[in-house]
Amino acid sequence: MARSIPRWLPLLAVLMMTGCASLPDSARGHFEGRAVKVDGETAYYQVFIPAGLQAGNLAKPGLATAKAPVILFLHGSGERGGDGTKQTFSGLGPYLREHPDFPALVVFPQAPRHSEWSGRNNRVAIAALDATVAEFDADPTRQYLTGMSMGGYGSWNIALDDPQRFAAIVPVCGAILAPRAKRPTLFVEQVTHEADPYAVIAKRLQHTPIWIFHGALDDVVPPEDDRRLHAAFLSAGAHDVRYTEYPEGNHNAWDATYADPAMWDWLFAQKR
Repeated sequence: MARSIPRWLPLLAVLMMTGCASLPDSARGHFEGRAVKVDGETAYYQVFIPAGLQAGNLAKPGLATAKAPVILFLHGSGERGGDGTKQTFSGLGPYLREHPDFPALVVFPQAPRHSEWSGRNNRVAIAALDATVAEFDADPTRQYLTGMSMGGYGSWNIALDDPQRFAAIVPVCGAILAPRAKRPTLFVEQVTHEADPYAVIAKRLQHTPIWIFHGALDDVVPPEDDRRLHAAFLSAGAHDVRYTEYPEGNHNAWDATYADPAMWDWLFAQKR
């Protein structure tokens, strides 16, 4: 025999859904779309905005006397496009959706299809970062840079453009030279013609805290470049450059990296 449904139950369900729907975006960490014009063309990007933080103010609890840190995230090859959102669904984006209490702004630019993190794409990324710092009055001394795969290469490219800007860098499964013949455009442009590109990078960025991550079994971007780069930093007497290699990890080193509390504790402790 079917049970009767209390008359108040449907009303309660409606009230609960209404309450959830009415919760303002500022009360929880969330993504918002933005656009910036570079070289006369519009580029779309996403910003993760921490709970309580709104444009032009410091409403987030705990940030009343300190400005919010901001992270620039560079996606990999699979997230290229022009939709303005795909770059949030791999790497750091999924982690933020699982951890909406994340305490920093995160900027997600997007590179067009068949392009690399170089030239105009890098200018778009920096323009998006500048716009975010200005809009949310973010802390200019706590700007961080991270990227995965193609974005790992991009992290080096952008850091070398302005070695004094970022408080710390976290390149994930990137490299310096093209990983294979079928992708000859993927490399760190500023040092490609240097006799020892690893030593040049180490010299230019030796005062920037850096934590490199890679999978030992990576067959897409082999870890050899990161191993050589870390050795070059050690030889240069770098202030704080770390290297973590996952013994059983393949190309996807980003899920483990962004889920590592020790990495975030280290990152947010860095300041220019």
